[in-house]
Amino acid sequence: MTFPVTEHTVKTARHTTGYLACGARDAPLLIFCHGWPELSLSWRHQLPALAALGFRCIAPDMRGYGRSNTYTRHEDFAQELIVQDMLELLASLGRDRAVWIGHDWGSPVVWNVAAHHPEKVVGVASLCVPYLSQAFTLESVVALVDRKIYPLDTHPAGQWDYQFFYQENFDKACKGFESNIRNVVKALFRKGDPSRVGQPAPTSRIRQAGGWFGGGPPPDVPRDGDVISEQDMEAYVAALTRNGFFGPDSWYMNHKANGDYARRAVNGGKLAMPVLFLHGAYDTTCETMTSRLAEPMRADCADLTEEVVKSGHWMAQEQPIAVNAALARWLAAKLPAYWQV
Repeated sequence: MTFPVTEHTVKTARHTTGYLACGARDAPLLIFCHGWPELSLSWRHQLPALAALGFRCIAPDMRGYGRSNTYTRHEDFAQELIVQDMLELLASLGRDRAVWIGHDWGSPVVWNVAAHHPEKVVGVASLCVPYLSQAFTLESVVALVDRKIYPLDTHPAGQWDYQFFYQENFDKACKGFESNIRNVVKALFRKGDPSRVGQPAPTSRIRQAGGWFGGGPPPDVPRDGDVISEQDMEAYVAALTRNGFFGPDSWYMNHKANGDYARRAVNGGKLAMPVLFLHGAYDTTCETMTSRLAEPMRADCADLTEEVVKSGHWMAQEQPIAVNAALARWLAAKLPAYWQV
């Protein structure tokens, strides 16, 4: 059975969230949270596939993106506020719990929902970004850098150098992206390259280069049709042009607040519910295959399933069949009572 993907909006006194929905209204609920600089559209391959398997699938535009509200202060993009957006979305759907699925910055959101509100979580899945109970802060990720690839004397921040660029040159970063959003979208959304594995990621040289794309204008490269179609590209460009990059980039400006929030998690940040983590074999920024980045997750998740997807960072768009299959296997194996076909 096929279901249409429909657009919806939930408005509360504090925030407005636009979201996509697919599947029977009373089916078990899956909520998909996208990352930087994406949209609910990033889950376009997952929503109809999982709906056809018997789920109600919801994908919000996260705070600062698409049809959801954006704001003018960095602190308005702290994780605690974004988690509250998601709890309001859940309540508006008339549900008490969901399976939460995240990618990139959407992953800390679903991890935080699980860590702070486990009663709202049946299970949690993440693409590319593992769980760090102390929060995905610069302090925590730099400590886990693979020093074989990033020697301390030449690459002190490792692949996370680009996040320091936001801290030190926020306006320059935003203006650089906004100077040609179409070229930015084409340059970013590219499939993984196995030959880059074991090499320093481009994100490790952003400050040295004076900015993204070598500190110059975004390059005019061909669109990678294996990741986004012409229609997808235009949707990303339109949304990012309308809202700008202040909101998306501000997600990187709340490390202290996010760390403070993590320290208030219940159960000491330990997760008891079923957890799925999908490693991107060719993701050189969120590199979890050989570095220690995924190690803390293994200690803090009591029921962890791990799978490797032969993909770069944009996993849900580059390898949708593999991602959908991994999600379906995990849901069937770990949550059979929730998935009642």
